[in-house]
Amino acid sequence: MSKNNKNTKPQAEESLGKSILEIVITVVVCMLAYFLLFKYVLANETVSGPSMQPTFESGDRIIAVRHSKLQRGDIVIIDAPDAPGELYIKRIIGMPGDTIYAKNDTVYVNGKALKEPYLTQYKKKMPKGQLYTNNFTLKQVTGVSKVPKNCYFVMGDHRDVSKDSRYFGFVKQSQVVGEVKVRYFPFNDMKVFNN
Repeated sequence: MSKNNKNTKPQAEESLGKSILEIVITVVVCMLAYFLLFKYVLANETVSGPSMQPTFESGDRIIAVRHSKLQRGDIVIIDAPDAPGELYIKRIIGMPGDTIYAKNDTVYVNGKALKEPYLTQYKKKMPKGQLYTNNFTLKQVTGVSKVPKNCYFVMGDHRDVSKDSRYFGFVKQSQVVGEVKVRYFPFNDMKVFNN
């Protein structure tokens, strides 16, 4: 009987040690996977400021996909061209090669009126005769008549307060952190964005 007790104790200690090691390895692997996922595939950010209202409110938590194939209307997180180290959230209005102008509260891309249902809520609140999107041409605000290669023209949805390509110029493809795909907070306003 005493021989069995001697054998059982080391086996129990060995089993406990193995279990702890497995837990530590699992935690390290999970942390590494999480780090790599959010470093190279996804971006987890918090919206700050009113420039994308009513689509996003300050404090909204979002997840963006890095290296996404972008198109007009996509909402993107960008490295702020005019504020190093900061991030902005904006909507792509112009793709490379596009011509853009705004007249009488309508944005025209390549001569066609851009449908912008996300602006309806604020446009209704504007006093009669006041523009939500001020008149401009691409040449007036950037000095060129077409969006250059590997660049985007971006604007915020809250046009009368948004600091965007009308002020800081084009956003290079390399400045795009990712395309916003999910708002996960606040929980009662969760949404998937598919353009």
